[in-house]
Amino acid sequence: MSRTLVKRAYKYRFYPTETQRRELSRTFGCVRKVYNLALEVRARAWSTEGRRVSYGETSAMLAEWKKTGELSFLTEVSSVPLQQCLRHLQAAFAAFFDKRARYPRFKSRKKSRVSAEFTRSGFRYRGGRLYLAKLSEPLNIVWSRPLPENAAPSTVTVSRDSAGRWFVSILVETGVAQHPPARSAIGLDVGITSLVTLSTGEKIANPGHESRERHRLARAQRDLARKQYGSANWEKARRKVAHLHARIADRRKDHLHKVTTRLVRDNQVVVIEDLSVRAMVRNRKLARAISDAAWSQLRSMLEYKCRWYGRELVVIDRWFPSSKTCSMCGCSAANLRLNIREWTCEGCGETHDRDVNAAKNILAAGLAVSACGAGVRPQRESSRTGQPAVKQELSGVNWKEIPAPERGVVNRSSISC
Repeated sequence: MSRTLVKRAYKYRFYPTETQRRELSRTFGCVRKVYNLALEVRARAWSTEGRRVSYGETSAMLAEWKKTGELSFLTEVSSVPLQQCLRHLQAAFAAFFDKRARYPRFKSRKKSRVSAEFTRSGFRYRGGRLYLAKLSEPLNIVWSRPLPENAAPSTVTVSRDSAGRWFVSILVETGVAQHPPARSAIGLDVGITSLVTLSTGEKIANPGHESRERHRLARAQRDLARKQYGSANWEKARRKVAHLHARIADRRKDHLHKVTTRLVRDNQVVVIEDLSVRAMVRNRKLARAISDAAWSQLRSMLEYKCRWYGRELVVIDRWFPSSKTCSMCGCSAANLRLNIREWTCEGCGETHDRDVNAAKNILAAGLAVSACGAGVRPQRESSRTGQPAVKQELSGVNWKEIPAPERGVVNRSSISC
């Protein structure tokens, strides 16, 4: 069985001592300070002189900052995470100039993610114990799962979330065994009532983790609003709200992992739609439900798991009329409002469940893309985006050799190569 060499992060929770807590908190503050100073220098150089400041220049500036009396406290922490934050800033500017991200923003003490990254020169991993630079004792890590045998960590990232929990993420290069080839394909239609509807007719329910905790969360937020800002009681109430949000996020992520792992394990080809979730959440009536469903997170999990385990992920155009097109005869309904969950085709008289019918059409379009290559378009409606369908080449398995599904499940006649 072939194996794919990937870089994989293993995240664990740990419980620092009081000394480690103070040292890591000081490191977080220094990382934020250096990042903001370097960002200010680069922004001023561009606005006043019209030139770009490189990573090498900011690294030299860091050495000079440490010599000043005002910033001499930077020498009290490890220099490795300070250099890493400059590399992160360089990557942020590279993404901005490539038009892949927004302009880098300053880090906030209250809102930004609190973390510090250590490379190999900043930590030591021996015998299941992890030592960080400037810390004399190993981290008290809860090893919820073992690291791969003979693992050689390349980077270690220490973080603290808003609920006060401490985590360490260990990045290692390891081999992932690909799944044996499967003889099935699946089309996915995401939704709110049903998180995912499969082209086989199965519907995976949406647990609605946020809606289940909404009453408790609202009560905790009301308690927080009554407290004096910045007081000890306010901090306790804030942490309680953060714990609720963290629990909701953890449950949502766990459920998505189980769903995506099953879909990737059982199917050779997975077909999804290219949804613009950022635009969809602008609908204030549906924004909360869409955010709770976490469609973007579902897609990202499918992408990397298909790449790891030798599967094929096909993303069809977002403007493909999957819901209002009959999966049996190819006729298109004139108007299909969102509240209509079941409709009858005027061409063949077949009654369709809206979501199941959409999943079948998504699968048919994905099979056409897989067989004929990217750029396949339905004849009934051309794309309004001008973006081609996306095929993720991963498996090396020829889908043409795999028998097509029965005609009652997928109708290929309406898709043209």
